[in-house]
Amino acid sequence: MTAEGESGDDIAADLHVHTTASDGTLTVPELADAARRGSVDVVAVTDHDRIHPELAAPVTVHDGVTVIRGIELRVESGAQRLDLLGYGVERTEGIEGVTSRIQRNRKERGAEIVARVEDRLGVDLDIEPREGLGRPHIARAIEESDAPYDYGGAFAHLIGNDGPCYVERDVPTFGTGVDALRDACAVVGLAHPFRYPDPSAALERARDLDAVERYYPYDGADADREDRARVDAVAEDAGLLRIGGSDAHGRRLGLAGPPQAAFEAFAARLPDVAD
Repeated sequence: MTAEGESGDDIAADLHVHTTASDGTLTVPELADAARRGSVDVVAVTDHDRIHPELAAPVTVHDGVTVIRGIELRVESGAQRLDLLGYGVERTEGIEGVTSRIQRNRKERGAEIVARVEDRLGVDLDIEPREGLGRPHIARAIEESDAPYDYGGAFAHLIGNDGPCYVERDVPTFGTGVDALRDACAVVGLAHPFRYPDPSAALERARDLDAVERYYPYDGADADREDRARVDAVAEDAGLLRIGGSDAHGRRLGLAGPPQAAFEAFAARLPDVAD
C-alpha cells in the first residue's frame, strides 16, 4: 500500500505510533515535528501494553498536532495472539489493573531473557528491566554489546520465538482485554489482521469490536487487494470503523492511515480535546 492508499486519497491521520514508552524511538516532544514531516496533523500513540505516562488526557494538542492517547494490547485468542488497539483511553481501574500485571511480567521476563543471553554469550548487556521493556530493547543492547550479533541476528539466533534465550510472556485473554478496553476507550479495534497466522479467525474476532485496521503498510504481499477487500467486507457487514496507521517504531510517520472520510467517522467517537 502506498502512502496515499489505493484511491489516492491523502492520509488524514496516523493512528498507530509507538514511542519510547514501549519499543519506539520517538518521545512525546518529538511527535509534532515527526508528524509534520509525515504530512499528518493527527497521531495516535499506541504503545504496547502501556498508557503513555506523559499524555495527560485522552486527546491533547502538542505544538499544533492532535495526539490521541491510545494503547496496543496483546491478548490470547484461542490458537493465536492478537493485538487490540484502544483509542481515547481513560485511566480506569480495569485498564490500570491489566497493564500493571503485564508490565510486572514484562520486567520479570526481560530480566530472564537478559540473564539467558548474558549466560550463553558471556557478555554484559547494559540494560535494566523496566516498564515497557520488550525484546527490541534487548536486541539493541545485544547489538551494542560484544556479542557477535546485530539487531536482526539477535532475534534470529537468540531471542526470537524459537530462540534459545526466548521466554514466553503472559497476556490477558481476549475477553479480559476487550472488557478492560471497552471500559476505558472510546474505540476498540483489531490491529493488522493479516499479520496473524490465521487472518480469517482474527477478522471474525474483529466483529466483536468497534473497528478494524484497514490501512496498514504490510510488507510485500502480506496483504494484497483481495485481502483488503476481505477487511472491507467484514467492516461493512459488522458496522466497523476502518482505521489504520504506520505502526511506526522509528521516526517516520504517515506511511499509512485512514483517508478523511474514514477518519471523520472514527474521530466522531472520540472525546473532545482537553483544554
